[in-house]
Amino acid sequence: MGPAIPDSPVGRQAHWLLGAAARLPIPAAELTAHFDQAFLARVNPTQLNAALADAGALLRGSGAVHLASIVVDQPRRLQATVARGAGPAQLTVSITVDARGLIDGLLIKPIAPAGLSSWDAIDDAVRSVAPHVHLLVADTTDGTCRAIHAIDPATPAPLGSAFKLYVLNALGEAVSAGRVGWDQTLVVTAGAKSLPSGELETLPDGARVSVRDAATKMISISDNTAADMLVERLGRSAVEASLKRAGIADPGRDVPFLTTRELFILKLDRWPSLAARYARANVTQRREMLAAIDRDRLPGSAAIRAWAEPRAIDEIEWFASAEDLCLVYTSLSAQARRPGLDPIGRALSINDSGLGLDPARWKATWFKGGSEPGVLTLAYQATARNGRSYFVGVLSSDPNAAIDEAEAGPRLLAAIKGAFGLASESGI
Repeated sequence: MGPAIPDSPVGRQAHWLLGAAARLPIPAAELTAHFDQAFLARVNPTQLNAALADAGALLRGSGAVHLASIVVDQPRRLQATVARGAGPAQLTVSITVDARGLIDGLLIKPIAPAGLSSWDAIDDAVRSVAPHVHLLVADTTDGTCRAIHAIDPATPAPLGSAFKLYVLNALGEAVSAGRVGWDQTLVVTAGAKSLPSGELETLPDGARVSVRDAATKMISISDNTAADMLVERLGRSAVEASLKRAGIADPGRDVPFLTTRELFILKLDRWPSLAARYARANVTQRREMLAAIDRDRLPGSAAIRAWAEPRAIDEIEWFASAEDLCLVYTSLSAQARRPGLDPIGRALSINDSGLGLDPARWKATWFKGGSEPGVLTLAYQATARNGRSYFVGVLSSDPNAAIDEAEAGPRLLAAIKGAFGLASESGI
C-alpha cells in the first residue's frame, strides 16, 4: 500500500518513525538513538511524543499508517504524504537527517484542504460540526468589521484558548504604555505552571523567559503556562479592563478573567462540586475562590484522562462572539502597525493550523484557535496581496458531547478557506 520507503539514511529513519508512532509513547532512550541531541534539546521527549500523538489523531479511518506518496526523495531528506489504511493522504511529513543518519529535522502538518465554493456549502459545513455554531466573514481592511456573511455572529460563545487573543491585546497596550517591555524577564515557578498544551510547564522552576518569547509561545503553540505568566505580569484587573477596549460587547461574562490553571482546577479537581459552587457564586465570591485555588496543586493524569465530555462550558470558560473576535483582530492589527509592537504580528503569523491559503494571493495569515471537550473555535485574519484584509471566525460548541476534532477540523478549514476566497471576490 503506497510507495516503498527508500533504502536510504533518511528512509530508514522514516521506516522506524512510522512503526514507533504506532506504539506511543516512545521511550526517551529510543528517541535518543534516532534523533540528534540538538533536536532533542529543542523538543524534549515529552513534547515529541505529544506532537506525534496529535498528528496521529488527525488521521481519520482505520488501519496502519503508511506513506501515500513521496514528494522529495534524497539521501538525507524525505518529504511524503501520510495516510491511514485506505483513507486519503491527510498529513505531510518532512524528515531530514545529519551526516550520522540521525534525525535533525521533523515537520508534520495537515494537508491544506480545498476551499468550499459557495456560501451554502460553507454554512452546511459549519452547521454540521455542533448544535451551536457562529460564523462571521468580514472585511477588516479599514479597521472595522464590515460583515460579508454570517451565522448568529453577535451571540457570545465559549472560546477555549482563543481567549489568548485578549491577553495579547492587553499586553500590546501595556508595552505601548511603557508598563511592560518585550525583553523583560518572566520566571517559571511551580505555582505558575499549568497543564499542556505548551512547553514552559516542562522547564525547571526558576527558568527565565522573555515577555516576547512567552507571547510568541502563547499564540503559536497555545502555551498555557505562558498565558498565565503574562496574565500575572499584566495583572488580572488590567486584562479585564482591556476587554471592552478590545471591542467585546459583554465583558462582564469574562470577569473574573480566568487563568488556564484556574480553569483546569475548577474542571478537574473535585468535579463537579467545586465547579458548581463557582458557577453559583457572584463576582466577589468567585474572586475569593480563585485566590484560594491559586495555591492548589494541579490535578494529576487520572483526572485529565477522565475529562472526555463537556464540563460547564456555558458557565466556566472564556466568552466572546464572532463579532467580538473580529474586533479584537482589528485592535491587534492597529497595535502591530505601531513602532515597537511588531512582535504581535509575528506571533500571530507563525501557525495557520493547516489552512494553507495560496501565498500567491495572500501575504499574511493570522490565527488563534481554542478547544476543550465540547468547544472548538477557529479565528483567522488574512491579508491579500492587494492589501485588503478579511476576518473569518467559527465558534462551535456542544454542552452535551465532545466535538470530534479529527472530523470537524478539516471540514471547518475547508469552509474557512472557501470563505476567504469568496470574501476576496465579493468586491466589498
